Amino acid sequence: MPEATFDIRLAKRGPLFDGRTAKAMHAYRDEISLRIAEEGEKLIRQRLSVVLQHPTGYYESRISVDRAGDGYRVSDGGVIYGPWLEGTGSRNSPVTRFPGYATFRRTKPLVDQRARQIAVQLLARYKAMGLI
Repeated sequence: MPEATFDIRLAKRGPLFDGRTAKAMHAYRDEISLRIAEEGEKLIRQRLSVVLQHPTGYYESRISVDRAGDGYRVSDGGVIYGPWLEGTGSRNSPVTRFPGYATFRRTKPLVDQRARQIAVQLLARYKAMGLI
């Protein structure tokens, strides 16, 4: 009976084996978080420009994207009257007539809707680099 033998050699080269893909995946995840947070910051600033009655510019200047653990968050930098403007403070309705603007709470669902689109656009860019 005829017999066939094969000698196979596997060369582990390329971005998957030398760690470039793993680095790109970590960078991709981090950039997704940053881009989504920046989108949230943009939407919050837009909403504040509409709802604030007598803006001084101080509160808007304190809105920023900050590193929070493995991700990012949008905050007002701890402005003392931030909870009052948001409507979560102890001096909001029913104590006073002002219910707050709920800017952060109303913006979150909008950001959640846009998150997938942001991630897909970034993925296309990372794929074009040939690392993912």
